[in-house]
Amino acid sequence: MATPAPENDPREDGVAVGPGETWAAGVPGIAHALQIAQQQMGAKRSALTLLKLNQRDGFDCPGCAWPESADRSHFEFCENGAKAVAEEATLRRVTPEFFAAHPVAELAERSDYWLGQQGRLTEPMYKAPDDEHYRPVGWDEAFRITADALRACTPDEAVFYTSGRTSNEAAFLYQLLVRRYGTNNLPDCSNMCHESSGSALTETLGIGKGSVSLDDLAKADLIIVAGQNPGTNHPRMLTSLEKAKRGGASIVAVNPLPEAGLIRFKNPQTVRGVVGPGTALADDFLQIRVNGDLALFRALGRLLLEAEDEAPGTVLDRAFIEQHAHGFAEYEAEVRKTPWEDVLEATGLPKERIEALAARVRGSERIIVCWAMGLTQHRNSVPTIREVVNFLLLRGNVGRPGAGVCPVRGHSNVQGDRTMGIYEKPAAAFLNALAAEFGFEPPREHGYDTVEAIRAMRDGKVAVFVGMGGNFVTATPDTSVTEAAMRRCGLTVQVSTKLNRSHAVTGAAALILPCLGRTERDVRGGREQFVTVEDSMSMVHASRGRLAPASPVLKSEVAIVAGIAAALFGPDGGGIDWAAMADDYDLIRDHVARVVPGFADFNARVRRADKQAVGFQLPHGPRDSRTFPTATGKANFTVNPLDVLRVPPGHLLLQTVRSHDQYNTTIYGLDDRYRGVKGGRRVVFVNPADLAELGVADGASVDLVSRWEDGVERRAPGFRVVSYPTARGCAAAYFPETNVLVPLDSTAQVSNTPTSKSVVVRLSQEHFHRV
Repeated sequence: MATPAPENDPREDGVAVGPGETWAAGVPGIAHALQIAQQQMGAKRSALTLLKLNQRDGFDCPGCAWPESADRSHFEFCENGAKAVAEEATLRRVTPEFFAAHPVAELAERSDYWLGQQGRLTEPMYKAPDDEHYRPVGWDEAFRITADALRACTPDEAVFYTSGRTSNEAAFLYQLLVRRYGTNNLPDCSNMCHESSGSALTETLGIGKGSVSLDDLAKADLIIVAGQNPGTNHPRMLTSLEKAKRGGASIVAVNPLPEAGLIRFKNPQTVRGVVGPGTALADDFLQIRVNGDLALFRALGRLLLEAEDEAPGTVLDRAFIEQHAHGFAEYEAEVRKTPWEDVLEATGLPKERIEALAARVRGSERIIVCWAMGLTQHRNSVPTIREVVNFLLLRGNVGRPGAGVCPVRGHSNVQGDRTMGIYEKPAAAFLNALAAEFGFEPPREHGYDTVEAIRAMRDGKVAVFVGMGGNFVTATPDTSVTEAAMRRCGLTVQVSTKLNRSHAVTGAAALILPCLGRTERDVRGGREQFVTVEDSMSMVHASRGRLAPASPVLKSEVAIVAGIAAALFGPDGGGIDWAAMADDYDLIRDHVARVVPGFADFNARVRRADKQAVGFQLPHGPRDSRTFPTATGKANFTVNPLDVLRVPPGHLLLQTVRSHDQYNTTIYGLDDRYRGVKGGRRVVFVNPADLAELGVADGASVDLVSRWEDGVERRAPGFRVVSYPTARGCAAAYFPETNVLVPLDSTAQVSNTPTSKSVVVRLSQEHFHRV
């Protein structure tokens, strides 16, 4: 049987710290996944649900966006995927009686963990202005309240946020509603994660997506994994890396923290992984200083140029550069004058370690660079990723088998949502196609991204906030500013499966609209519907829920969007038949096929692909034919400034990270098995040599205080210091607890992504000394 939800928030004064793991997955991974599944779903439901996860006739994992292999096992899930499914398919329920017993003010004092553990939302709930509690509300009334608020303001006074869990069909319908209403205020979770990747790749290669497939990983000679922790954040990637390693590939990990998943992988589906030593993955680990990646790839470029000088025609791919690239001369001139002292200070690496990697590069014909948030959430993230592209272009490692760029997306359909038009800066071609298909003129002025939306709410420029999934308040930076901004709205509407902090930090009025999860049957128009998603490698495939809904009252995201549209636009729907699309998702896909490039014959192709393989692949010019839809018509070398991020004395450079019992803002538990932490989350990892310099003891209690140019003191109180082998001068702590330290206006150039991986902090013991 499933266990009941916790009644009280857990105390964190008993956190225990022991040795971290030197390998990932294995039997402990299986055991922990099954333990969580048992707690949430019970034994029988766990078996029925997990056996349908990532299967052709089942549902796509609501966790990460790593692709499925054509050669699938019966157990095509990882530990954290099983946790994600258990959280959604839980038997725990949040009923109207729960809201009657818990005022909103009390919920706002609860932890994210406690809120999430209460279970699935079951009915629409409404909090009127000045109400202390949510009360049940019918769907028609909820849609009317939303529509009335939207009609009472101008379109640009409304913000429509999207989480990466949203399906292609719901995302397309949602952006259609928003643009028919009259705004491009469509911030999404990508603004906070891989926006930097999209910005850099669009400029340099012409498309803001990765250029590799699973087959490419298996064919690579060298895979560099930079700023990524796949053992926790994308565990199924470890199977792909293991396959590549057994095929002869070398793997180099570049990260400020040693991560168990890149040291050794014990594949729980192999005898070697269960009873044997598993597979050693990383051939080398470069423990780089936080924000040192641009300098590293710049140095690799310089070493490759110098090696070409010594042996002309043997290092660079001159034919590729001359035929397919632009800007090489300017890049070369900049790289040759790069000071080694800046490189070594920025990276924290000895020169000989960088030279050893360059030698490995020269001996590798096919190279892939993978990365995640460790590269995308800095002030210079876009220049950093442009420098990664420079490095790959030198040897023609784009547009051929076994080579390319591999930004590893986090949420399961964050890439698909952007493809479907969830973007505050839509391309003119997309808007033109939308206008031709639906017969209205969509707005052309760019809307708010996530940071701009918070600023607008803070400044009283937003009357209505609608969240399509996710947990906006907890996911965003500068927590106190964001919460105050949200409370200035007139109405906040959250489309959600489970309780979270964004239901407790609200506008004057608030709606909770509970929706079906990925695991649940979606019956509309008298038949079961399916949805589609796009993974990190541009594969599109179907997802079919198999469980009975958590409540008979729940609606799908598609039906909720259509219901709001019907109430907003009246009987004629603004010229669009929303009800028809809500009852037949094939109609939505037919529209997508005529609006979005690459989706021709969408319905037939997704059904064929669903039977034969793992979906169909969207076109990608650089990958498919070495055609680059950039401003120059070629792949662009770029010149990027090498700015060394120097930290004042007595301070550290903090990166925010996930624990192993966490997925984005969802907290599964209070342990981080791989890092040796048990029973708490308010810990900060610091190198022992830095602790000695600072005069702070391992196990001490400190506040984390961030420093930024606005002079505002941002404080995260009550952290336990953990002596840990981080890079010197660097520290790490979990988000969302440390989001309060990230200034709203500290963002990446070009992409405007919050700089959550480059936070200058000091460890303050003032409060504890006074006590």
